[in-house]
Amino acid sequence: MFTVNEVSKTSGISIRTLQYYDKIGLLPPSGFTDSGYRLYNEDSLERLQTILLFRELEFPLKEIKKIIENPDFDKQKALSEQIKLLKLRREQIDSLISLAEKLKNKEEKILDFTAFDKTKLKEYEAEAKEKWGKTSAFKEFESKNEGRSDEENSFIAVGMMKIFEEFGKISSSSPESDEAQELVKKLQNFITENYYNCTDEILFGLGRMYVFDERFTENIDNAGGKGTAEFVLKAIGAHCGK
Repeated sequence: MFTVNEVSKTSGISIRTLQYYDKIGLLPPSGFTDSGYRLYNEDSLERLQTILLFRELEFPLKEIKKIIENPDFDKQKALSEQIKLLKLRREQIDSLISLAEKLKNKEEKILDFTAFDKTKLKEYEAEAKEKWGKTSAFKEFESKNEGRSDEENSFIAVGMMKIFEEFGKISSSSPESDEAQELVKKLQNFITENYYNCTDEILFGLGRMYVFDERFTENIDNAGGKGTAEFVLKAIGAHCGK
């Protein structure tokens, strides 16, 4: 068994953070000393590793708790996703190091900005979040989608794009305006009705994906005009208090 101090030193996580993880039920201790101090076993440390891996993907703590407590959670698949993400990050860091070395060692100008391109990394992060961050929501989506025809799915997709088109028409206004906030509610209700229960937390995650995944950004901006996806995220952020 490990004391909370030992776990903190080993993991680099502060004692206060470990206490908070216990408070929200994310990482309860395995036991307590006679004096009432928290104790953790090896299973607890493995769980902490899983939590920290998902934190690298910027998952909210509440969503991590749902994922790792889901009976269908596959730790091996989650590790595979994490490995792929880390490799992508390593590739980008290697590119930045290479560029810095070229700039240092050569006198001529190097007007190459490809090393700063995070498109591939952000795209994968969005896909990973979509895959692992909405386990219960995805099941609800599957249930609602079961038996729908291609025509019905197309009709729903068109309805979604019409909402983004409405966002585009007011994108020059404040994302905190009443009109923008009404559209946020309309979008949230549309997702809940046709896909899954769209909580504020899920909605904000979707808003980030609309901006960080170029495929979503392109579709949304095609519907509402350039900058619509960014405006939608800001409006959702205002709604969610982000």
